[in-house]
Amino acid sequence: MSQFTQPPQSPQPPHSQPQQPYGPAHAPGLRPARNGLGIAALILGLIGAVSGLIPFLFWLAGILGTIALILGLVGRGRAKRGEATNKKMATFGTVLALIALIMSVVGAVITFKAVDDAVDDLNKAVSDTKTSAKPKAGEDAGKGAEKEKSGDDKAGKEEKPTGEALEAGDAIVYDDDLTVTVGDATKYSPGEFAAGHTKGNKAYQVAVVIENAGKEKFDSALVTVEGRAGKDGVDAEQIFDDKVGSGFTGTILPGKKVTVLYAFDAPADAKNLTVEVSPSFTYDSTQWDLKL
Repeated sequence: MSQFTQPPQSPQPPHSQPQQPYGPAHAPGLRPARNGLGIAALILGLIGAVSGLIPFLFWLAGILGTIALILGLVGRGRAKRGEATNKKMATFGTVLALIALIMSVVGAVITFKAVDDAVDDLNKAVSDTKTSAKPKAGEDAGKGAEKEKSGDDKAGKEEKPTGEALEAGDAIVYDDDLTVTVGDATKYSPGEFAAGHTKGNKAYQVAVVIENAGKEKFDSALVTVEGRAGKDGVDAEQIFDDKVGSGFTGTILPGKKVTVLYAFDAPADAKNLTVEVSPSFTYDSTQWDLKL
């Protein structure tokens, strides 16, 4: 029998693994520049300086200026230590921060001064509208003026107190020479489509006259006229139709006067009608007690 022999196998070359490449080694001691504070100081300082140009934004300029100043100084410190490369930017941001702070102080002074002046003007406007009663129609005006100048006690007693209701035909004169007069209450027949009239009640018409004897024009858009009727002082609703109810509109020039008719709805048994007129919210209102 023949023996089968396996031919010798050639030796296999060892498998060599590919060697992985290595990245270059970092140079020791190099760090990225930390320029964030300088950039932030420049941006905030610029916004703060622009905000300072508007007086009412002084508070924003002050806040941004303070933050920018701190960031700018810290950014300059980093640049000196070599941790940042934008020293000029940080310096410019610091300068803008100082400008913003200065402008915030100036804006605060301007704002507070403007508010103070506005309050003073409002107080002056209110104080200038204190009322004083004018002598009733038919009285001797010259005699009344002479008594007013003398200032004696008798004259003071004869003058009508401004805290009391006036009568029909009386006038009230304000310190700016604005005069308001309310006439008698006369019976009125509302139109077919009138609003504000209740069946069973009686309607009365009243003429309100405003004369501007001052030097400035008067805006009558804010004039209010209200009524109360009877001993209980119930609201007398204003009547609106094609003849009455339009109210005062527009301006009254110096030396001119305007007459407007009002109508009020009163209970049938009412014996008096109280009409209250207010030229504006800066004027004292005055009442007239009219007999029905």
